Amino acid sequence: MTDTVAAAPETVLGPFDIGRVMAALPHRYPLLLVDRVEELVIDKRIAAIKAVTMNEQFFQGHFPGRPIMPGVLIVEALAQAAGILAVESLGLAGSGKLVYFMAIDGAKFRKPVEPGVLLRLEATFVQKRSSVCKFAGVAKIDGQVVAEANFTAMIADPPSA
Repeated sequence: MTDTVAAAPETVLGPFDIGRVMAALPHRYPLLLVDRVEELVIDKRIAAIKAVTMNEQFFQGHFPGRPIMPGVLIVEALAQAAGILAVESLGLAGSGKLVYFMAIDGAKFRKPVEPGVLLRLEATFVQKRSSVCKFAGVAKIDGQVVAEANFTAMIADPPSA
């Protein structure tokens, strides 16, 4: 007879409204790029939403007549979703800790992101330590991948005043 060890049950949180998102992230308008968290599995993954509207400031100049969300902001939105995953998984929500980019690797942009879409932001832990985490992120519209990137972030205290 063999003994089997049951896997620990996953801790699934969500949905998070904008208030809970803002409690987890220090970002505010116009750079808060996560509107809602649909699901967060502690220590594993997050699925969040950015509602891309024509009212975004960046559409005034990128590009007039053909508004497209800048790729760097898509990666930033993925990183913010990952930041929520990190602070929630490490029990740091509301602690004032900040999540800083350290590296971005393999960023690929497959389709333009235009106003009027719901951008689904999916991020998973690749590696998790107390102060440095690695993530894989994918942005989707209607199930189609529009961008992807791997990134590393550092969790640190905010600068002293």
